[in-house]
Amino acid sequence: MSLLVIGTVAFDAIETPFGKTDKIIGGAAPYISLAASYFTPNINLVAVVGDDFPQNYIELLQNHGVNTEGLQIKKGEKSFFWAGKYHEDLNSRDTLVTELNVLADFDPIIPKSYQDCKVVMLGNLTPTIQRTVIERMERRPQLIVMDTMNFWMNIAWDELMKTISMVDVLSINDSEARQLSGEYSLVKAANKILKMGPKYLIIKKGEHGALLFGEEQMFFAPALPLEEVFDPTGAGDTFAGGFVGYLCKSEIINFGAMKRAVIYGSTLGSFCVEKFGTTGIINLSATQVEERAKKFMDLVSVSW
Repeated sequence: MSLLVIGTVAFDAIETPFGKTDKIIGGAAPYISLAASYFTPNINLVAVVGDDFPQNYIELLQNHGVNTEGLQIKKGEKSFFWAGKYHEDLNSRDTLVTELNVLADFDPIIPKSYQDCKVVMLGNLTPTIQRTVIERMERRPQLIVMDTMNFWMNIAWDELMKTISMVDVLSINDSEARQLSGEYSLVKAANKILKMGPKYLIIKKGEHGALLFGEEQMFFAPALPLEEVFDPTGAGDTFAGGFVGYLCKSEIINFGAMKRAVIYGSTLGSFCVEKFGTTGIINLSATQVEERAKKFMDLVSVSW
């Protein structure tokens, strides 16, 4: 059984206090797919780029086991481009450039070979596109995971509510959870959001870890203290990729499995922020991933 990833494939130009890049591979889908590749060999990508997107970036994904049959390449058009500059604390940033280009009229076409999937990961796109993907599945996957952001809460509330009601897991950050629910307490926020349809909710807190809610239970995973953090771009998508990748290989998907998936998502996210762009999550070894995951587990392990 496979993982279906829907999301943006783009160019990013990133500036942090530690340096800057020219255009590099970015967008939600590469981070999700690369992170997931450490747990499942069957990753199917649906996205769109222009013919300016380099073949070596596509080969990078393919070399990590990503099936790019569903990657549309629009001739004579440009790929989505985002440029941003992070502040000194790396917790806030300014968007300098956003060029939708091919993303402006993206129609997610799902190849026939992608239909037999266990998990669908809906990267941050318009709620309408996300819902279209769900409706185009010939049978419902075992798990549908959705990422979204406050931008859609501001401009597409009704569409967002429709899509949220159709998914199994919603992944958002703490400020988005508060905006979505109208509650400051994250526990109260989670209770309200779970009544909107999802069975599980992940609330990401950046450098302060992540919360998981569902089955009338709650779990908290801390962030791993790192000596150096260079670039937080894509950390949330990398977390999502590790999360869904682990669940894709799990025989049973329940709260216990999701707790472990959160740890592995956090593990991959910690590799991501140590280098610019996707560099930190390329060509890791299984030993590196497991040793880093053990550090996460040791953070919360207590002997009585």
